[in-house]
Amino acid sequence: MSQPITGPSLSMDKVNDIIQFFKDEEIPVYAVGESQYERSVATANFLYRFERPDCVVQPKRISQVQTIVREAKERKIPITIKNGGHSYAGASTAATGISLDLCKMNNVKLDTDSKIMTLQGGALWGHAYKEFVNKKLNQYVVNGGRCPTVGVSGFLLGGGLSPFTRSFGMGCDTLKEITIVTADGAKVTVKESGNDDPKKDLLFWALCGAGGGNFGVVVEMKLQVQKLRCDNVVAGRYTWWPQKDPCKMESFMETMRNFYTTAWPKQLTIDSSWLCDLSQSNIGVRFLVYHNGDKAEFEKLIKENITDEDLSKPLIKRSLEEPSSLFLHETLVAQWSEETEKSFPQNPSYMIYSSFVFKNNADDVKAITDIIRENMTQFREKFPGERGLLQVTWIHAGGEAASKDSSATAYHWRDCVYHTYIMVQWYEKFLEQDMWNFLDRFKGELRRYSINGQAAFINFPDGRLAPDIHERAYYGENRHALQQIKNVWDEGDFFHWDQGVRRPAEELKTETTALRLGLEDSLFTESLESNIVSEKDFYASRISSFNMAMSNLEDVPDNGYRWDKPPLANQLASRQWETVTLPSEKIFDRGIYNLNDLGF
Repeated sequence: MSQPITGPSLSMDKVNDIIQFFKDEEIPVYAVGESQYERSVATANFLYRFERPDCVVQPKRISQVQTIVREAKERKIPITIKNGGHSYAGASTAATGISLDLCKMNNVKLDTDSKIMTLQGGALWGHAYKEFVNKKLNQYVVNGGRCPTVGVSGFLLGGGLSPFTRSFGMGCDTLKEITIVTADGAKVTVKESGNDDPKKDLLFWALCGAGGGNFGVVVEMKLQVQKLRCDNVVAGRYTWWPQKDPCKMESFMETMRNFYTTAWPKQLTIDSSWLCDLSQSNIGVRFLVYHNGDKAEFEKLIKENITDEDLSKPLIKRSLEEPSSLFLHETLVAQWSEETEKSFPQNPSYMIYSSFVFKNNADDVKAITDIIRENMTQFREKFPGERGLLQVTWIHAGGEAASKDSSATAYHWRDCVYHTYIMVQWYEKFLEQDMWNFLDRFKGELRRYSINGQAAFINFPDGRLAPDIHERAYYGENRHALQQIKNVWDEGDFFHWDQGVRRPAEELKTETTALRLGLEDSLFTESLESNIVSEKDFYASRISSFNMAMSNLEDVPDNGYRWDKPPLANQLASRQWETVTLPSEKIFDRGIYNLNDLGF
């Protein structure tokens, strides 16, 4: 997913010319006002409702993607890549130029002999899971996303947090091969091993965690299917609404602190979301359970590690052992129904996000949970009588994902235990400035507890990260190598977006970076010359060695946020809401099979 490039729309002549060209090439293309255009650009987040590209293209095959990229580059027309369209920061929403919507390239093939799954670049995880459901293939899963409407390519390019990440590693750790269309329109396939060029080795490394929209358009992926410990898994869902009594609330807080500091075994994943719904009188926590094992083992783990029976008993009661294919078909869809519903244009609201990367030492966890509770109290006090939701979601990581070194792939934050994000949702446009102010203050209090005081997760992007800080936040020390790889595979920076990987000189020439590092002009120039290594030396060195060589650019602690506010939203949604065809309200009743309106 690449970030929408801001700026004026193209001239009508230029738009008409490129649309006619695509029509002549028999590439599906849609102009503003056409039903397919409106369906493609419709978004559930009011903040992006006027992000409308000059045209939408929906290629059906790789050769068409190559033509689109070549022609757009030749005509100097920006491209925004869209797979699932789930980017929290609107990174798959085009403001101008071409929206390259891969929705028609969604074929999936599962080879049950080799246990390799091949997916086209526009596939969603629901397409992948349907293969296991149709074949009733139990004891095997693909290491994919929690929400079936999330795009496969964007998920994997950012690293990918699966329900079974703790058992099998990050989603990108199971990638075997990726095919992309590069900035010159070439089709390039890179593999986990056996590439014929060291540049391809490094491109594969970069594609495993550097996020989308940096190096090209992903058109195909091959994933290694993973074997579970048995045919069944245990999955559950429970929302805990503790009583407001001070003693009960203190017991609740103590239970949550113990929960987050517990060293859970890697076969068990428990996500949690703190909820402050303005229509409710108290905060709650929703728990989602995924256990790679049987119910007896799960019950034993819960009883041993959660002493508060107000939580342990309902967690056990509301968790079910079932065949893994049934879990993919029904339970996973139901567990994430709220998140899926939020992505539908039929449920528009305003939503803003910020993310953090936490370890789980006791002192930090106590401080973090206290801050969350206090801010939820303030949220209710500040917005009485309004419709809104403050949600803080902890995605359980670690386990097998932490078994690799931080430089093993571009995904850097392997020693974290929880990827956490704040979501603020509301419905009235006049609240926008107040909501931004609230989130800015809230995340400012939490940022110090994120790894290195800066870490964030590229799959939960924060669009307000300052331009000289986003690479440190998303990639840590791996950013230096990523910049070199960017210089090789996209030297002209055609695949550019606000929070993308920059070329080496761009980071070093950023004035704010120089000022923050306290460098004088002469030292800055010297650093620029000495840190752009030769191509030969770069390819001969290991990524980790390269990162160590760049240690003279160690970060100065900084929360890294822009405090200037975006313009307030100015009008209600336009007619796109009236023209788009929407899914049924009963979309979750029958699991993946009932997602027909989304193309499953």
